[in-house]
Amino acid sequence: MRSTNIFAFTLVVPFVAATSYDIVKAYAGTTFFDDWTFYNHYDNLTNGDTIFVSAADAAADQLAYVDSTTNHAIIKVDNTSTVPYNQKRNTVRIFSNDRYGVGSVWVADMYHLPYGCSVWPACEIDTLEGVNLQTINQMGLHTLPGCTIVGANDLSTSTQTSTDCSYLANDNQGCLVMDNNPASYGAGFAAAGGGVWVTEFASTGISIWFFPRANVPSSISSNSSSIDTSTLGTPSGNWPSTNCSMSQYFDAQNLILDITLCGGKSPSPSYFAGNAAIFNETCTGVCYTDYVMGNGSNYATAYFEIASIRVYSSDGTNNIIPGSSSNGTATSSGGGAASTGKSAAETINGSIAALVASVVVGGVALLLA
Repeated sequence: MRSTNIFAFTLVVPFVAATSYDIVKAYAGTTFFDDWTFYNHYDNLTNGDTIFVSAADAAADQLAYVDSTTNHAIIKVDNTSTVPYNQKRNTVRIFSNDRYGVGSVWVADMYHLPYGCSVWPACEIDTLEGVNLQTINQMGLHTLPGCTIVGANDLSTSTQTSTDCSYLANDNQGCLVMDNNPASYGAGFAAAGGGVWVTEFASTGISIWFFPRANVPSSISSNSSSIDTSTLGTPSGNWPSTNCSMSQYFDAQNLILDITLCGGKSPSPSYFAGNAAIFNETCTGVCYTDYVMGNGSNYATAYFEIASIRVYSSDGTNNIIPGSSSNGTATSSGGGAASTGKSAAETINGSIAALVASVVVGGVALLLA
């Protein structure tokens, strides 16, 4: 977990709810992986000790597949191969072919998140992020300089720990909110039967709601054709557009799911999961040599189990920017960065030709980019 100073807000403004959103896309069941691109490159985005494999290799090695019993999508780290010293372990990073603009909502229904020592999953805008054996989820934004958060309206159980979203501030920590619900990440999330995240990308700002399985509203659990965020209550995390214009700092978003190991966010390569001080908060030993290397038995819990990801829009399909319809692969000139700031990916990592905005989940990432 990142060490941060808690910021006490004195300005509070009412949360502005959007209108109803109608479904425009569903990633679910046997066709879950049909409209995604596999990164197919070593991790040059967060400097992890991983290789993000192609669609063909992910299918052949059962690193990305739909379970025939549950009909749930599984995305995992290779936990059967023996990795020698100075080699990387195979895993998966995918991003949606289509991008979704302001006026969109993503509903991610998951039963398991990747966790374990050295594991760093994410679901970008940082809807979900954590590392190692961290027990609570952290949510946040990473942008170009100038985006700051004032007047946030979060649950009383959430903690706003930083308000400057710039990737240049605080080692690219971003503007973070910690969800102190122990069912929001890791082993606690799995024990509770998982849960659902709702991420709203609106002109008034970005909001994220988390519901453990036992508390998922019927309007979401029924996979209805529309969703009204005004019925969801106070969000777990809220980033108003007051000092962070959505049109200025955010492009249309790809959805991104990834799992990396060790690593750290550029431009501070040693900052996050692999940083010794952070790693030793919940784990012992050395991130790479004691976990990534070897027979892979450490990664039995390093997987996503996803029932569905559904995308809703307040403007029909007009805010969808279509991508390739084929399930291809990308090289280092494509794909996305673990960042939601407009063009921040290009600034942070020169090898990324185009920004892909993201929503990130934990040490494993679910990125909406």
